[in-house]
Amino acid sequence: MEKRNKSLPGIMLIGVLWLTLTLASWFSAPKEISFSERRKLEQFPGITWDSVLSGEFMEGFEKYTLDQFPLRDTFRTVKAMNAFYIFFQKDNNDIYIADGYAAKLEYPLKEDSIRSAAQKFTYIYERYMKGKDNKIFLTLVPDKGYFLAEKNSYPSMDYDRLFGIMETNMPFAQYVDITEALQLSDYYKTDTHWRQEEILDGANTLADALGIERSGLEDYTKMKADIPFYGVYYGQSALPLKSEPLYYLTNETLEGAIVYNEETGKESKIYDMNKLGSRDPYEIFLSGAAALLYIENPKATTDRELIVLRDSFGSSIVPLLVHGYKKITLVDIRYIQSDIIGDYINFDNQDVLFLYSTPILNNSSSLK
Repeated sequence: MEKRNKSLPGIMLIGVLWLTLTLASWFSAPKEISFSERRKLEQFPGITWDSVLSGEFMEGFEKYTLDQFPLRDTFRTVKAMNAFYIFFQKDNNDIYIADGYAAKLEYPLKEDSIRSAAQKFTYIYERYMKGKDNKIFLTLVPDKGYFLAEKNSYPSMDYDRLFGIMETNMPFAQYVDITEALQLSDYYKTDTHWRQEEILDGANTLADALGIERSGLEDYTKMKADIPFYGVYYGQSALPLKSEPLYYLTNETLEGAIVYNEETGKESKIYDMNKLGSRDPYEIFLSGAAALLYIENPKATTDRELIVLRDSFGSSIVPLLVHGYKKITLVDIRYIQSDIIGDYINFDNQDVLFLYSTPILNNSSSLK
């Protein structure tokens, strides 16, 4: 009887905690977005006779309760810290921490995916550029694993093999290797992307290949965004990682440039300050993901044009090339079908740059 009495307070405490969390889950207003994970959260599913009988409602309800669970982010952090610091796991949700940087495991090398990407780029070349007076270039951007994984005993894909497959399967493009111009400190500690203020060497390697003038840090004003920046790995790792500053480089040319979004029909600036309050402040660079963008440079002293087929890494490096062109067109074939690019762009006598990061190439099914 004495043992039963001693255990009663613990049982009651667990019961009260369970009841409190249950009531909070039922009656709290559901959140629409997880800013830490940068995704929409599941909402309460609609109830119909068919959805109940088919089990669709219960499946949706389970996802809803997992996403809307009270103190969800706190529990995720506790779980992640236990995984890393108590059980000494090497990663959590495929995110690992090494040399003070958070990075995602990108392994193994998916050669079929790499070749598929090269085939899609070759299709674009043959459909729109073959036989025309375009100068074509290829640049590949390594993710942080290129600098971190192997030296810290994490699985690492064969980057040289990846680069070789792309170069071999795109003989129509001049390969511009920027890896020697990059280092780990060029990347954000909590995000997948590189830091614009640190990649001038990479931009100048491109400038040399494209035949435009180099630029240096003295040619820009370095501006600091007025928010603490937490990258995508902050939420995915669920660890209490420190924020870091977000800088951008500007000058009269960039401030005077006009960006037109074909999808929205709206004009904007190179840097979209409204995005600082969004789920992903990195979208300050050219307003984030977009199928088709045109950058007009009124201060250009040349009639040269550049077309960049790119992913999100291009958003921050392309502004560093604006001074060399009258017009730059950015195409993201994750959001526009390759078959209809010609409806918007007349390929003739422009420089053309394929600029893609290794994670996109290793998972190229998103390319249309």
